[in-house]
Amino acid sequence: MGASCNDQRKAVAICLQRSPCVMIKRNTPKKCLEDPDLKKDLPELCIAQMKAFLECKRGMVDMTKRFRGNGALSTGKYDQQYEKLCSGDFNPHAEMKKLELLDSANKT
Repeated sequence: MGASCNDQRKAVAICLQRSPCVMIKRNTPKKCLEDPDLKKDLPELCIAQMKAFLECKRGMVDMTKRFRGNGALSTGKYDQQYEKLCSGDFNPHAEMKKLELLDSANKT
């Protein structure tokens, strides 16, 4: 059951790594989430993914979901992107463009 939130966790990590708070201002993802001044500048996509991750974690202890389950196990959808960002093997400008495209598509 602990693996059911892996995809959401990696999606949040990827989004935070692509955010201007981390890429441009060189803050840690943790600081971007905890500092209210930095958090208000995060893209809406990152905030939405963080909410989905927290709902997934809450579902792990929610007794009403004991029989239905919390959701599908991890699919590995974000594994390759996560590894590239963690290893530093990426183009920062291309990653910023990807985040802008995803964020603009999310607003419409």
